[in-house]
Formats: sequence, C-alpha cells, structure tokens
Amino acid sequence: MSRAERKRSVPGGDRLIPRRVACINEKGGSGKTTLASNVGDYLARERGQRVLLVDLDPQGQLGKVLGVDVASERRTALDLLLDVVLGEETRPPLPVVRARHPRLDLIVANKSLALFPQEVAGRSRQDYCDLRDALTPADGYDFILFDAPPSFGTITLNLLLASIEVLLPVPLTYLALDGAAEMTRTIEMVRTRFEHPELRTSLVVPVFARRTRMAAEILAKLREHFPRELSQTVLGFSVLIDEAQSRGKTIFEYAPRSTAAAWFAAVAEELLAYDPGRVRA
Repeated sequence: MSRAERKRSVPGGDRLIPRRVACINEKGGSGKTTLASNVGDYLARERGQRVLLVDLDPQGQLGKVLGVDVASERRTALDLLLDVVLGEETRPPLPVVRARHPRLDLIVANKSLALFPQEVAGRSRQDYCDLRDALTPADGYDFILFDAPPSFGTITLNLLLASIEVLLPVPLTYLALDGAAEMTRTIEMVRTRFEHPELRTSLVVPVFARRTRMAAEILAKLREHFPRELSQTVLGFSVLIDEAQSRGKTIFEYAPRSTAAAWFAAVAEELLAYDPGRVRA
C-alpha cells in the first residue's frame, strides 16, 4: 500500500494513516526490542519516514536502549492506555518523547505499565479495542512500531488489536521455533475470535544465527513454515549491538558502517517494501 493509498480524509484535509506494526514474540530474549529500535531508527534516519515507537513492555527497555530515563517520565504508555479505558472526553496529547533524530518519536514504558491489567479487570472486550482510537492523533506518521511484552495477556491483546502487521523475530533455537508456532496460533485467534481479519504477519526475521547444524536445520524449518513471510536477511551476533545499547544508541548512531547495521538496514528495507494491502504471492 503506497503512501498515497494510506491517506485518510478528515476535516481540513487528508492525513496519513500509519502502518501499525507489532514487533512481538511471546518468548523473552528474542531480540524484539533491538529489532524495533534499530529498524525504526533506520526508517527515520535513512529513508525519511516519520516513525513512532511505542513501548508496551513494562520492562521499559525500548526507551532505555534509546538513551531515555524511562523512570523519570511523567506520562508513559500506561497513560495512553488508561486514557482509553477511562473514556476521557478530552483526550490529552500523546505522551511522546522526542528521540535524537527529528523524525523518530517514542512513547516510553516503565514498571507502572504492569498495573494496567488490574485497571481493566472485569471490563468488556470493547475496552481492549480502542487503542486504535487513542492513536488517531498519530495519523501523520508513516510507521508505528510497537514493542510487545514477552508473554500473552491484556496488554498484548490490546496491542495486536491495534496493529495491522506483525514483525516476528525468531532466534534460531529449538524452543524459539516452538514459540513461533505458538505466536502464529495467537495471531489467528486474534484474527478470528476478536474479529480482526486485517492482522497479518509481514516478516519473520531469523535472529541470533550461529554457524551450526542446529541453526541451519531450524532455518530450514522456518522456510517450510513461513515460505512467504520469512525475511531474506538473517541476523547474527555482534558485540557492537550490545555496545550501542549500553550507550543508549542505535547501531546506526554507534557503528553505521558495521555488518550489524547492514543487517538491520536490510530488514527495514524488506519491511518498507512489503505491501500490507496484499497477501504475498
């Protein structure tokens, strides 16, 4: 779907409807935060896209790897969700934190987000669906990338209902392969039981690749399970990624000419080229 096709007619003129992408895996340690931060930064920095990163993981790692003191932020992702649940008639502005690149914005999370399931306990399913409305002020961005919690629950359901696409990182380990199958079942459940048929997987990205027979076998199985969705790019290990995150930087800020930067750039280009309006042939 082209930029022109993503225009929404509103009073006063057309506004751009962002591509809403959930970077998600129900297994922890899958590299989803690393993927979201670096792909988002590349799209903004190198491709001129306006990108909003939304952290919906109570660990708050997305803000941390971008150099934000998430504990000190007054308004966070919890406020974004509570504004929906409480049905505020006059909704406050999005709790956006400006990143270092002018085209990259961020909504941070911290441990307070873990309180959200208690706030919605006993409420109807409809309360989970309105995150899309809460993000209406984000029309004008090209991409919204969500960083998801590492397990399924109220927050994850809310996130998937607000998304149209899934970016699924899969470590090349046996247990992660099982996790990818479980994630596929979750996506299908959201599509059918919660009447969200637009949700689909854009890219499955193999990560943490080693030159071992086991990794090669798992990659082959991923090709069998995801013949249309598997990315052309396989991400390996690089100490530069950890070094960059420890300094609150993306790989494109820290080591832009590195092999690791080339990996994330390639994944971002595949995501940019994917047409969410059409099923891959």
